[in-house]
Amino acid sequence: MERLQALSASPGDSSASGTTRATFWRSLQTLNVTRIVIALVLLVYLSFDGRGLRASGHYLYLWICVAYLVLAIVFALTAVYLQRRFLVQVLTQIACDLAIISLLYVDGGGLRSGLAILYLFPLAGTAILAPLVLALFCTALVALFMLGVGLIEVLEMAANDGSPVLQSGLYGAAYFAAVLVVNRMAARLIGQEELAIRRGVEIGVQQAVNRLVMANVADGVLVVDADGRIRAGNPAAQRMLGLTGTELSASEDHAPLALAYAEWRADPALDTAFITLKPYFSIRLKARFAGVDLDGVSEGGDGPGQSRSVIFLQEVSEIEERAQQLKLASMGRLTASIAHEVRNPLSAIGHANALLEEDIDDPGQRRLLRIVGDNVKRVNRIVEDILQLSRKSHVRYEPLALDSFLAELRDEFIETDGLPPDVIALSVAPGTTVHFDPLHLREVIANLVGNALRYASGAPASVRLDLVRQPNWLELHVQDDGPGISGEVRAHLFEPFYTTSSKGTGLGLYLAREMCLNNEARLDYEYRLDSAAIDDGLEDSHDTHRAARRSGGRFVITFAPPQK
Repeated sequence: MERLQALSASPGDSSASGTTRATFWRSLQTLNVTRIVIALVLLVYLSFDGRGLRASGHYLYLWICVAYLVLAIVFALTAVYLQRRFLVQVLTQIACDLAIISLLYVDGGGLRSGLAILYLFPLAGTAILAPLVLALFCTALVALFMLGVGLIEVLEMAANDGSPVLQSGLYGAAYFAAVLVVNRMAARLIGQEELAIRRGVEIGVQQAVNRLVMANVADGVLVVDADGRIRAGNPAAQRMLGLTGTELSASEDHAPLALAYAEWRADPALDTAFITLKPYFSIRLKARFAGVDLDGVSEGGDGPGQSRSVIFLQEVSEIEERAQQLKLASMGRLTASIAHEVRNPLSAIGHANALLEEDIDDPGQRRLLRIVGDNVKRVNRIVEDILQLSRKSHVRYEPLALDSFLAELRDEFIETDGLPPDVIALSVAPGTTVHFDPLHLREVIANLVGNALRYASGAPASVRLDLVRQPNWLELHVQDDGPGISGEVRAHLFEPFYTTSSKGTGLGLYLAREMCLNNEARLDYEYRLDSAAIDDGLEDSHDTHRAARRSGGRFVITFAPPQK
C-alpha cells in the first residue's frame, strides 16, 4: 500500500513531503533552463535561415521567439525567488509553452514547419511535474489543435489527400504514449526517492541511538583491523586505555592487549583474556574478541584489508574487589569459630605427636608421625593465614627506604634457603622511598620471591626485582626466567583458596594483594614482552606464535603516588 501511494505521488498532491517538494522545485528550475536554451536555439535558427522566414521579411517568428525568451527568463527567476504555489506556476508555464509553440507551428506552416516535435518539451514537463490527469488534458488539447490545423490544411488544398490529418493523429498518439511512459517513470522515481528519504531518516535515527548507547555504555568497545590499527572506539574504551595513537602496539602500556589480540588472531579459541594495563594507574580488564562477519560485503573492497574485529573491554577491578570483599566478610564471620574449634585441637594433636616421637623408635611409625606433623603444620598455616585476614587492616603507613629494605630481604633469602649470592638480582636506585607498612611489604615480597624461586632456573639473575619509575608513581617488578602463567590460571590468580600446588593454601597471592590495597598500592600480574617480540610479532599478525613464545609475565607492585 505504501509503495502504491509512493508511485502515485506528484507535486500537486497535498500529501507530498517538504523534502519531495524541494526536489520538484529543482526539477522546475531545470525545466526553465531548458526552456531558455530552446528559445535561444529558435533565435539562432532564425538568424541562419537565410532562405526562409528572415528572407521573406516575416518577422512574427522573430517577435514570438524574443517574447518566449523573455518569458523563459521570468519563469526561471520566479521559480528561484518565489517558491510558492508550485502547481500554479507549472500550469502557467506549460500554458505559455503550448501557446507560443502553437503560434510558431501555425506561422511556420503546420506540419511542414517541422516544429511539431517542440510539443514534447512542455508535455514531458507536465508528465513529470503535474498529476497525470492534467498531463493527459494538455496532451489532448495539443492533439485536437494539430488535428484542427491539419483539417484546415486539407480544406485549403481542396484535395482528397488526408495525409496532414493522418500525420497529426499519429503525432497525437505518440504524444499520449510519451506522456504515459514519462509519467509512470517519474512516479516510480518519486516513490524510490521518498523511500530513500525515509530510509535515510531511519538510518540517521538509528545512528543517533547507537552513538548515544556507545557514548554512555560502561564497557569499552574497540573496532580494529587485522594489523591492530584502531578504526573506532567509544569514550569508555578511550578512558580505560588512555588512547593517544591509532595502533594497539604503539604504546608499551597497551602491549598486553596487543599480545592478547595477536594470540586470538592465531587461535580463535582464545577469545577471552584478563589483562592489566597502566595508562594512568593500574587497571585490570577483561577483554573479549569477536570477528565481524563481512560475507557479502567485502567483495567490492580490497580483500583482506577490509577485515574488522571488535574488542569488548570490561573493567573487572571493582567487580573482583567487591567479590573478594564478600568472601572476606564471610571468612571474617568464621574466624572466631576457626580459632577456637580448629586451632586448639590442632595444638593438642601437634603436642601429642611430638610426645609420641620421643617414645617410638620404629622407622615406619616415625615416618607416619612425620606425615602427621607435616599436615598439622600445613593446617596450622592455613589457620594463621585466615586469622591474618582480620589482622591485616591495622596498617603502619610510614616512609620506607626501599633499597636497603630489599637488600636485607635478599640476604635473608640467600642465608635461609642456602641460595647462591647471584640468583636474586636487585635494580633499585639508592635513596628510593615508598610509603608502605614494613611488615606487610615483607610478607608480600617474600611470597612473590618464594613463588619466583620455585619456578626459576636457578641461574644467575634468574629472579629479578626491578624498580621502575613512572611519571607519577613507582613500580616494583618481580619476575623470573621460568615459564609464564597460562591464561586459565591468570583468570583465578588472586582468588582465595585457588592453588595449583598440592602443598599450597591458595591464600598467599590473595593476602599479598589485600595488603597492597590496604597500603594504597596495587599488585597485578601482567604480560612481559621482549622488544624483539613486539617488533617481529605485533607488526606482523601472522607471526604471533613467536611473539607468544618470547613472552612471559611478571608481578608488579604499583606504589601509591607520593603525598604532596
